[in-house]
Amino acid sequence: MPRTKRGNSRLKSRKKILQRAKGFYGKRRNCYKIAKQSVMKAMKNAYIDRRRKKRDFRKLWITRIGAASKQNGTSYSKFIGGLNKSGIELNRKMLADIAVRDSDVFEELVELSQENLQN
Repeated sequence: MPRTKRGNSRLKSRKKILQRAKGFYGKRRNCYKIAKQSVMKAMKNAYIDRRRKKRDFRKLWITRIGAASKQNGTSYSKFIGGLNKSGIELNRKMLADIAVRDSDVFEELVELSQENLQN
């Protein structure tokens, strides 16, 4: 059985790696061996950061809600606890958006949560 030469498919895979390494610094962009390692690491970091992004945004929303609730005289945990008791089901993304864009509505939400904490 004759042996196969991988000319076309090898060139295709090299081209794909070097295409992904476009814009990298120095030899990382055009030296195949180094570019391959860099692309592998970049893809690993991209995978990790797609998950980290979700964590980071949730932290940001919680920080914004906490700051806005402090301005209205309550803590973040009491505010969220009061909202849960009152049955208001707004997620943190929406609450943070309301806190940034519409402070009057956020004040009403704080009052509602405080009323339900006292009851």
